[in-house]
Amino acid sequence: MKLAEIPGGFALYKEKTAVGRCEVIATAQGAALTLLTIVPEWRRKGYGSYLLKEVLRRFGGYDKETATVFTAPLPGDEGERAFWEKFGFRAEGAQLCRRRTPDLTAVKFVQDFLTSRLAEPKLLVDATCGNGGDTAFLCRLAGKEGRVLGFDIQPEAIASTERNLAAKGLSAELHCDSHANLLQYVTPGTADAVMFNFGWLPGADHNVFSHASSSIPALEAALDALRPGGVLSAILYSGRVIGSDEKTEILNWMRTLPLSRCTVLVCGFANWAETAPLPCFVLKK
Repeated sequence: MKLAEIPGGFALYKEKTAVGRCEVIATAQGAALTLLTIVPEWRRKGYGSYLLKEVLRRFGGYDKETATVFTAPLPGDEGERAFWEKFGFRAEGAQLCRRRTPDLTAVKFVQDFLTSRLAEPKLLVDATCGNGGDTAFLCRLAGKEGRVLGFDIQPEAIASTERNLAAKGLSAELHCDSHANLLQYVTPGTADAVMFNFGWLPGADHNVFSHASSSIPALEAALDALRPGGVLSAILYSGRVIGSDEKTEILNWMRTLPLSRCTVLVCGFANWAETAPLPCFVLKK
């Protein structure tokens, strides 16, 4: 099957035969589907589901990090209603509507927390660049006046972050160095926030991952780098490949931090798996 763009929407082809079409008007948060039809002799063969799924995908309908709204005409009978309901459409007034809110992830939770906590930050640090997702977030948070530093010990992570930032029109000072050395680049007491996302580099060898022996010295350096009122964020992981040693040792380290120096938040998701990512914050006083 092939989905082809046509004026006003998309046509679905099986080899060279047109079997259906969908008329679409793009909107700010998704699209208005004004017509979806399958040629009668091709109905009840899954082509309608395929067509609708692909149109939703084209307009971000399955993006877990984006809020979307799709509308369609009210169904003509119970069969049509059941079809649209399979894809999350429900009647709202004179039309069908499919609304999706972003799934809450550990990364999004941390980013939202930092956004609400920091006003006009001057110096932000991504201590584990990975593929550059957090680095890009910090660049947007810092704006034109702020400075962003990024660290990763893996050259492929630095290269991936460079590509990610360039594609978004952003820039940061990137260092292929251990995050334990960040005080060689940052004056103590000056950083507004330092982010850590431990574990492994997404898309790379999962047998290469962070360890407490280097992570805890890096966390200590980050805490020294923070200004009073600054925030250290860390997402901790455990699982079959990486085990739970790093997560356990970092949590033990956090519990030893004196209350006179900082406040520690450990934000578990009560109905997630025990191996789910664990967001933590250290708020420096």
